[in-house]
Amino acid sequence: MSCSEYQMNKLPREFYAGDTIEVAKSLLGQHLVHRSQGIERVGKIVEVEAYLGEHDLAAHSSKGRTKRTEVIFGPAGFAYVYLIYGIYHCFNVVTESQGIGSAILIRAIEPVMNITGRTQGPGLLCQAMTLDKQHNGHDLLSDDLFIAKDHTAPVMPIIEAPRIGVHYAKDWALKPLRFYIEGNAFVSKLVKKL
Repeated sequence: MSCSEYQMNKLPREFYAGDTIEVAKSLLGQHLVHRSQGIERVGKIVEVEAYLGEHDLAAHSSKGRTKRTEVIFGPAGFAYVYLIYGIYHCFNVVTESQGIGSAILIRAIEPVMNITGRTQGPGLLCQAMTLDKQHNGHDLLSDDLFIAKDHTAPVMPIIEAPRIGVHYAKDWALKPLRFYIEGNAFVSKLVKKL
């Protein structure tokens, strides 16, 4: 796709306002686009994790509203970006109605255009896409950071598995809320299917 085609295929606000699990699955195969300093970086989303609001013990929103989590509770279609281990950023998409506290972590992308470096993992993809804390709260309907629908993408088999690194979340740690494109070489960590 050309620059103008990505712009025309930008996902609308109502896409993000849907059920988080359905939105997560629908994001697979779509293109994450970031324009910065005259460079357009594009990656195909190949792996995501759904976080379902305050009752989900693995979700940041389970601790309630804080300065850090305020964006998650806001309207759908905004970026929630946070820092882990003091060095890696994680890029999330806010979903559902305002006040719910749901989001989808983008775990891995397949490079499409102007991406160097590894993208198999949330921290690595943020480095490769030049995304950081300044993008927290960024409107995904903007012209410089958005997700575009790929109308040419074939139907892909989707694998469901438990999320990674949420062992502290009791029963929620085992729920199959990680979704990835089967057989894609850019998935961050292959684990046994459910």
